[in-house]
Amino acid sequence: MNHLIPRFQPENLEHNKCVFERVQKIATEKGCSPSQLALAWVHHQGDDVCPIPGTTKIVNFNQNVGALSVSLTPDEIKELEGIAAGDAVKGDRYADMKTTWLWADTPPVSSWKAT
Repeated sequence: MNHLIPRFQPENLEHNKCVFERVQKIATEKGCSPSQLALAWVHHQGDDVCPIPGTTKIVNFNQNVGALSVSLTPDEIKELEGIAAGDAVKGDRYADMKTTWLWADTPPVSSWKAT
């Protein structure tokens, strides 16, 4: 499926890999994972912002909670904001959304039952 996602196309992949490597470097310096760093960055946006990551596995939940232990300096926040600027990542996040139904696993409406 990645071959259909514009961000993973050859013309975008090398650039986006460099963006990830910058985030990975900061995460390594902070002693956390890139996902924990991302959650910590969201958490540091203010008292009126709360990241709500989804997960179905306890190990991932525990890792997400670990993001609360990651503190960021104003300089680190500024650096991450620069990395996450609107045009930093090349390529759309999803391919043509008109075809997502092709991979859907939704039962037909005729099988739905009202409760």
